[in-house]
This record gives sequence, C-alpha cells and structure tokens, in this order.
Amino acid sequence: MLGPSAMRSKVGARKGGTRLTGIKGEEMQSSPHPVDVHVGGRVRLRRTLMGLSQVKLAQMLGLTFQQIQKYEKGQNRIGCSRIYELSRVLDVPVSFFFDDIPGEKQGTSGGAPGVGEAAAAAYDNDALTKRETLEMVRAYYRIADPQVRKRMVELIKAVAKQQG
Repeated sequence: MLGPSAMRSKVGARKGGTRLTGIKGEEMQSSPHPVDVHVGGRVRLRRTLMGLSQVKLAQMLGLTFQQIQKYEKGQNRIGCSRIYELSRVLDVPVSFFFDDIPGEKQGTSGGAPGVGEAAAAAYDNDALTKRETLEMVRAYYRIADPQVRKRMVELIKAVAKQQG
C-alpha cells in the first residue's frame, strides 16, 4: 500500500508543468501530454469561432476562467464528462476535440519526454489558432451575401500573391 506522500506524487503527476517528487524522492519534471495540448487547442478554436470569451464559457460550464485557460493550454486534462459538456455547449461532436491529432499521422507515441513542449510550440506557431485568423474567419462568416464573401477571398488571395 502506498503512503500519503507517494499518493500525492502520483496525483500531482497528472498536472502538467509542475515540479514533482517521485516515490523515492527524486525530482521529475512533467509537461503537458500532447493530446491534452491538442484537445485544449480545439476548445480554444471552437470557443473563439463562436465569439465566446473564456469567462462566458466558464460561466456556461460552472467553472472559473482560469480553469478554461488551463484546459486550453493543456496544463490540466479534461475529463470525459467535461468533454461531453463542452461538446454540447460548443455545439460540436465529441470527436471534434480529437480530430487531426498530430501524433497519429506521424505514428509517434505521446509519452516521450519533451513531446508536450513540441506540441505546445507547434500549437503556438499554427496560423489557424492565432486570434487574428479566428477573428477574420468569424467576420467572413458574418457576411451574408455569398458573392461578397467570394470577392473577399479573391481580394485576400490577390493581395497575398502581390506580397509574396
């Protein structure tokens, strides 16, 4: 049977980014699991596309905005029942949160040391997760006339072609 300090170490190991003490007293550094980072990024993506603030989403779920921040960064894992609640509030299927998980395509395992940092860096550099991109997409879909939307896409492509 494990003693109280060993149990604390095991429970504490679930949270990312904290310094932990193992059962034998050695220090170990934990980092967010890449799946937690990915799922959190999908929460942020959908929340932003819907125009919800972290505060508003937290209120809808009965949480604090700090908890939403931790979920979105992958620092705290999101339990199954919470993912289900998020899918209902954000009006997406549960599978939405797991779509396009990077490790599945490359065949990598999620448990390797440093993979959490790599996933977080990839998330930070992904143009689709940047606030500017999400605001533009949201504004685009507020344009009711499909012809105007099409012209906006053509305009953006023309400007991009001229720049590069």
